[in-house]
Amino acid sequence: MLFIELPLTAQLDSAFLRKQVTPMTETVPDWPSTLGYAVIPWIVLVRQIPWVNIFVQLLVALPIVLVVHSVGTHALMRIAAPLPYSSRLVQYGHRATGVVLYLLAAQVILRSAPTDLPGLSTVRHFTGLSIVCGLTWLGLRCVRAVTHTILELNPADTPDNLHARRVQTQTRVLSRSVMALILMIGSGTALSTLPLLREIGTSLLASAGVAGLVVGLAAKPVLGNLLAGMQIALTQPIRLDDVVIVQNEWGQIEEITGTYVVVRIWDQRRMIVPLQWFIENPFQNWTRSSAEILGTVLIWVDYRMPVEALREEAARICKASPEWDGRLCQTHVVEVSDRAMQVRVLVSAGDAGRAWDLRCKMREALVAFMQREYRAFLPRLRTEVEEDAVMPSAAPVLSRAQQA
Repeated sequence: MLFIELPLTAQLDSAFLRKQVTPMTETVPDWPSTLGYAVIPWIVLVRQIPWVNIFVQLLVALPIVLVVHSVGTHALMRIAAPLPYSSRLVQYGHRATGVVLYLLAAQVILRSAPTDLPGLSTVRHFTGLSIVCGLTWLGLRCVRAVTHTILELNPADTPDNLHARRVQTQTRVLSRSVMALILMIGSGTALSTLPLLREIGTSLLASAGVAGLVVGLAAKPVLGNLLAGMQIALTQPIRLDDVVIVQNEWGQIEEITGTYVVVRIWDQRRMIVPLQWFIENPFQNWTRSSAEILGTVLIWVDYRMPVEALREEAARICKASPEWDGRLCQTHVVEVSDRAMQVRVLVSAGDAGRAWDLRCKMREALVAFMQREYRAFLPRLRTEVEEDAVMPSAAPVLSRAQQA
């Protein structure tokens, strides 16, 4: 064997290291024990106080639901990107869906809790009411998503917008009716879970006939307008942007709600008309099947005015007017009197606004044409005086004057 003798300093250093290793290993903390000492009191506390256990489960469920909701929303958005209705449903309903999912998870946790917990039934009932409210919110958001998608796919700002206006009118009226029905069902379901209201409703069953009669009479205008709204949505006597004459007022249908119609008058006034009025009263709808319309221009002229000159001038004015749609331009004598004759110019236009502008332009141009070319043939009052005719009462006066 070979023995290697180390210097004294190396021996001292190795001895010092041997002495230092033991204390370092002894001072290393025991992490499992420390973690156990920290967690065990909380476990004991949770077991001793059951509500703390439920509260911890609810807190743990919250991030899990958030993660599942976020991942599911992003996945559905990618899948439904080429589908307008599906993508809009996901966009409008993901928040309400997340709330409903967490409330359902909370209800499951509460149902699994011991039934002898104080106040558990109240919390369960509150959670059930919250679920009903969340489902009602989700239903309203889904209806709104479908409504907005239909309105965007059928814009009414195009020249030929008859089909779009029909679809928009049906969509707006029916969506409001469906939303009102969802609110009624949600409110009724939520109120029916309350024991007090359920007992009151049971006690009122005996007088249901009288109460129903009173409520029916009191709610007759409201129910009538709701039924009228459904009838208007299905039969469509009026649509959005229709040109109508209501009570001798010319205007356009600006808005159709669940109870009334807003008519925008030509001078920017607004007429509020109940829905039921359109079912029970006659009115004019100038754009029922088409926006095309005829307009008339009436002008009085003297008997000596050549009608053919007016007819040629009216045709020239129509051809030079961008408001004319090229369908009709006719000139006729429609009435005569003891002083003049009335000439009517019948023109056509694409809508009521263009027809009004064309009529005004035609009237001004014909008046200027007659002032310029046929000034003597404007309407005039004729009188005829005979020089040889002398009134009998004036003859003696004239003879005495001649003698004098």
